[in-house]
Amino acid sequence: MSSEIRTIFNQIAPVYDQLNDWLSLGQHRVWKEMTVKWSQAKPGDTSLDLCCGSGDLSFRLARRVGKTGQVYGVDFSPKLLEIAKKRSQSQSSQFHITWVEADVLDLPFEDNQFDAATMGYGLRNVTDIPRSLKELHRVLKTGAKAAILDFHRPRNSQGRAFQQWYLDNLVVPVANYLGLKEEYAYISPSLDRFPTGMEQVEIAHQVGFTTATHYPIANGMMGVLVLTKA
Repeated sequence: MSSEIRTIFNQIAPVYDQLNDWLSLGQHRVWKEMTVKWSQAKPGDTSLDLCCGSGDLSFRLARRVGKTGQVYGVDFSPKLLEIAKKRSQSQSSQFHITWVEADVLDLPFEDNQFDAATMGYGLRNVTDIPRSLKELHRVLKTGAKAAILDFHRPRNSQGRAFQQWYLDNLVVPVANYLGLKEEYAYISPSLDRFPTGMEQVEIAHQVGFTTATHYPIANGMMGVLVLTKA
């Protein structure tokens, strides 16, 4: 990840969850729950949440793997990890979550270590998507699944127009009100650069995943890429 993107996420950390609410029209919790289900994490699993942010998906994974499971939440933003740690302290200590400051392009884990993995709103921001998926493939066990949730540009023109209107007229003004206009100005360019669902599937196959399926949701404004390591 670039130092510029790390700086952005450190700056937006205090309002990260609020902004996700506004960006997703309040639906991101539903989509995150779907993502965790697609990862097929089960009780006792050792699971991985990449670009964990303030920990939403990590906590959901922890509930699925239970007291006998283990979750590693990885993010490159120390500010967001601080928030995740505080949230975990205020929640039940029955779950086992380890917070790790690291770059998803160079994960500090052994090969074939994880039974399941998730990533929420992170793939779009990595500087090298193929490399990040290759690293994910490396650390997953044979037969493990990963589910990756992110914003997308809708394929139809009406959806694209609505999304751009929403970003320009609702998200950016709110970010401006919070003093974060420049930080959130990066969203539209990042959506324009982000590979389509089919392109993501192709990249996943190229780095070694045998099965890759992309599920568009929210009229194509969101998508979940589900991967299996054979």
